[in-house]
Amino acid sequence: MDAIRGAIENTVSISLFNKGLAGRIFEDVKRYGAKVVMKNNSAECVLMSPEEYVRLMDEVNDARLLAEASARMTHFDPAKLLSDHQIDEALGLSPEDYADTSEVEFE
Repeated sequence: MDAIRGAIENTVSISLFNKGLAGRIFEDVKRYGAKVVMKNNSAECVLMSPEEYVRLMDEVNDARLLAEASARMTHFDPAKLLSDHQIDEALGLSPEDYADTSEVEFE
């Protein structure tokens, strides 16, 4: 029963926009969360606050990065790792070559 109630409370007819109720609808979205806009008994779009949209996009991007990291780890072979010294040697660099560079921060 809660699912039905939630569906009813979280949908709004597009005709309400034509009746000048957009301001109230937007306020409801800010206060109570996303709303599904219905047009001709079909879901047309979803209204949500910009903060909720950014949060969801961040979550999607985090999931993509995790999937990419997990895929890369399936091919990880510790025997193929190179030390700092080996990389410098292969590139013809010495620690003095990058001593004046700023620190790089990884997340």
